[in-house]
Amino acid sequence: MHLGQRFAVTWQRWHATRALVLLPVGLIAAITVVDIQSPESVHLGPLLVVAPAITVAIGGVWLTGLIGLLAVAAQVLIAVFHGGLTTPNHISQIIGLAILSALAVIVCLVRDRRRAELAQVRTVSEAAQRALLRPLPRRLGALRISCTYLAAAKEARIGGDLYAVARTGNRTRVLIGDVRGKGLNAVGEAAALMGAFQEAAHQHATLPALASALDRSACRYSAQFLGVDDEAEEHFITALLLEIPDRGSVARLTHCGHPPPLLISRGQVMIVQSSPAPPLGMCGLTQDIRTSHTFPFEAGDTLLLYTDGLVEARDSSGAFYPLEERLVLWTKCHPDTLVECVQRDLLTHTGGALRDDAAVLAVQRTSMTHVGHLGSELVGSDGRPMVDLKRH
Repeated sequence: MHLGQRFAVTWQRWHATRALVLLPVGLIAAITVVDIQSPESVHLGPLLVVAPAITVAIGGVWLTGLIGLLAVAAQVLIAVFHGGLTTPNHISQIIGLAILSALAVIVCLVRDRRRAELAQVRTVSEAAQRALLRPLPRRLGALRISCTYLAAAKEARIGGDLYAVARTGNRTRVLIGDVRGKGLNAVGEAAALMGAFQEAAHQHATLPALASALDRSACRYSAQFLGVDDEAEEHFITALLLEIPDRGSVARLTHCGHPPPLLISRGQVMIVQSSPAPPLGMCGLTQDIRTSHTFPFEAGDTLLLYTDGLVEARDSSGAFYPLEERLVLWTKCHPDTLVECVQRDLLTHTGGALRDDAAVLAVQRTSMTHVGHLGSELVGSDGRPMVDLKRH
């Protein structure tokens, strides 16, 4: 870092903490004045070490060093008025204060380096998450889509929850899932499943067939770690698969052990009931028990998909987050606003601390349909091209 950059950083920190800096400076001034006015038998100089110790908590390396030098200068001034600089007591106090101030600077330097390392780790993890969970298109086919991801590990900001969408023909398929466990193993399984979904979504005609293909893919992935990961046999992924045709007023759902979606329709909030099947990756279980459930999904309706980190989040009293109850307040919201309200309300409910990752995905059907592949022309229900694509 160049000298000019260091000065700029120092000035910014000083500007942000200038009010708090008055505390150590005031302490130094007060201790110096009182000590000088006190009898020579009273020594308050050792209390000056409090000033650089406090500065470590409110400032950076340069500010801590400056306050340390100011404290040492104050100790020298006290010595001049109380017996001179050559007395053993004053010499030992000055040396001791200088050493302790230097230690405060070292502590501050180590802390700042660790902060920089943590910031770099967060930057890398955020880049990895963006590569893993790429931002979903806000408009796809006849749908408006909005999503958010909240990781329980704030240091990493990445976890095992996942979501993805794929266009195939004149329909949109949506996946949301939750990998059992945390850490890099969960991230790897999530990435593998999303890659398999993007490929298999175009190869299988029905959602049960697609779910079976994803199940086989999850089993193959877990088999690679048998004997390496002690919990490999216990890994599984809860998931929901959703299929929404561009035309019509229905949607189809295949449920693989995941929390059921909530449907917001005509001001009402209801749970989409379906027959649950085992999660993906439960190798050895029969696969032909997966079914597809069809339910009404009309223009203006919104589906909220989520992972269990949302509904299992607790407040300080241990109460779960009442998602269905809260959604009643936001039934007329645009998907972006709905997701933002849920996220803000969840963090308020938990005090900003999540015990598990939480992913939220809102999907709203509009009156428009999408013809052909991605990038083709949007047309209205009357078949005419829609020129104005601004969000309503």
